[in-house]
Amino acid sequence: MKPKLLIVLGPTGVGKSEAAIDLALKFNGEIVNADSQQVYRYMNIGTGKPAPAQRAKIAHHLIDVVDPDEEFNAALFRRTALECVEEIRSRGKKVIVCGGTGFYLKALTEGLFVGPPRDAAIRQRLGEEADEKGIAALYDRLIEADPATVGRIHPNDRYRIIRALEVYELTGKAMTQWQGEHKFQDKLFDTLKIGLNRDREELYDLINRRCAEMVERGLADEVKELQRKGYSPDLPALQSIGYRHMGLYLRGELSLDEALVLMQRDTRRLAKRQLTWFRADKEVRWFHPERERKNVVRTIKEFFG
Repeated sequence: MKPKLLIVLGPTGVGKSEAAIDLALKFNGEIVNADSQQVYRYMNIGTGKPAPAQRAKIAHHLIDVVDPDEEFNAALFRRTALECVEEIRSRGKKVIVCGGTGFYLKALTEGLFVGPPRDAAIRQRLGEEADEKGIAALYDRLIEADPATVGRIHPNDRYRIIRALEVYELTGKAMTQWQGEHKFQDKLFDTLKIGLNRDREELYDLINRRCAEMVERGLADEVKELQRKGYSPDLPALQSIGYRHMGLYLRGELSLDEALVLMQRDTRRLAKRQLTWFRADKEVRWFHPERERKNVVRTIKEFFG
């Protein structure tokens, strides 16, 4: 029998962390983070990491594992998450994976397409072109070659843009086409995917209030401190929602109110994209995090047996 893996997923701001902690307490579990931003050290407020008091209740893994200028991607996530899963299970604990980064969850549960070997000459040429023309020029070319890339690779993610173009030049096929043919067949676990969602108006209101609370708690000061430590605002980690907006505020390009409004808008858009991704997965069982809590617990009891 394959090891059982409980996954708590859903859009940003829906209440995943709180639900996962409650479930870990009920089922003698530990939590593996599957949020692509919470892996970074020093980025606490804007990533919505569980508070120290919450983390004191239940062991959390894959939070604060790399610096903001270090590379972290789906392949690294899969490798380290598999190590965490094995270590947690070796102590007789249940594994609860919690997060909203759909590609990370897919990499963990269904495998990851590795792609053809790297070509040093192509990578060097593309790197020099990025230095000369800017990474935006390469991103535009990638979108022409592979429109499905939109929403999967950030426009400032130099590493993944260059890799996707490299694969296209080497094989004549887009990265997303390769991934589709691979079909993510490397399934190691028996998984239960608990999807949390709310009515759109309720979710968007929570998102708006959450963003305002982040600003009130000092998100701009957190970004300022990251810059003081020497982390460039152009790093992919600091181009994420919240950090990008506070960077614009600190540079005087937006007022704080304007930055907050854009941050709220972009967070709502992120939630919409996440829901689109997760709704395509027919294995997800959807619940309201509060009104259907008893149903969630009953479903998990049946899963774990």
